Amino acid sequence: MPSTLPPLTALRAFDAAARHMSFAKAADELNVTPAALSFQIKSLEEHLGAALFKRLNRAVELTDAGRAMAPDAKAAFETLAQGWRAAQRTQDHQTLTVTAGPAFTAKWLAPRLYEFAQEHPEIELRFSAALRLMDFVRDDIDVAIRFGLDSDPGLYSLSLADEWVTPVMVPELAQKYPTPADLAKAVLIVDDSVSFLDPPIDWAAWSTAMGIAPLVPTGPRFSQGDHAMDATLAGLGVALGRRALVIKDLAEGRLVAPYGTALNTGARFRFLCQKGAETRPQIDAFKRWILREIDKTAHIADAMHVLKRPAAK
Repeated sequence: MPSTLPPLTALRAFDAAARHMSFAKAADELNVTPAALSFQIKSLEEHLGAALFKRLNRAVELTDAGRAMAPDAKAAFETLAQGWRAAQRTQDHQTLTVTAGPAFTAKWLAPRLYEFAQEHPEIELRFSAALRLMDFVRDDIDVAIRFGLDSDPGLYSLSLADEWVTPVMVPELAQKYPTPADLAKAVLIVDDSVSFLDPPIDWAAWSTAMGIAPLVPTGPRFSQGDHAMDATLAGLGVALGRRALVIKDLAEGRLVAPYGTALNTGARFRFLCQKGAETRPQIDAFKRWILREIDKTAHIADAMHVLKRPAAK
């Protein structure tokens, strides 16, 4: 039995036929005639010295040998297709596909994208607002912006600004709650999107760090940080605003942080891409633009007194 691999065209014909369980449908996919596809599979069977399909009247079935080969053949062609797409992306300097969480996309990226588009009209931006982990090759992603405590082995990872939380509210409410202790009378909004942090960075942690009685929130809870901030902007109550989600509203006066004290979350947003890809023109341009945008509001962050996060239990 020959140990060398058979021709790629024959393997490709087998993979398509095994997936469709139809020579006719496989031929359509490969844009060849059924006779040509049947010839390729027959040559593959001769190379193996065993049948791969049972030919029935109007259908085909895999033999034991066919079933043994089909999963690996499918995986091999999927891997080859991924590698080809990855190679193509290295030659594409005009398209940039970014994934980020819905809250970061809505509150940080979207309000600023006009400036990036003006600076780089040659780059076509594509966004996927999702929290699920994505594969750079499989999902055709160039850049991921992710928040958390994780490290990122095997990737280019650039930590962005320190992330903290501080009570934020519309200016009218600041007059009602002039001191942190007065928040005991306020509607306290809860952003559950940071509930995964350990130790918790919540109202109890912030009030304890401030040396006041633990605050017990009585307001609505939101699973997405941008929804919590939208409710805060509507004047519904007071929220623990995360730096990235509120910094623009603070800078432009839609929200205020009257106590000037924040609690460090210990987590950060990270700019992620495949190692080596950070030098591709559109990725480098996007990275530099993000860092410049962070610098524009650095004076707000610098004026904040940031307390250390509580120790893990």
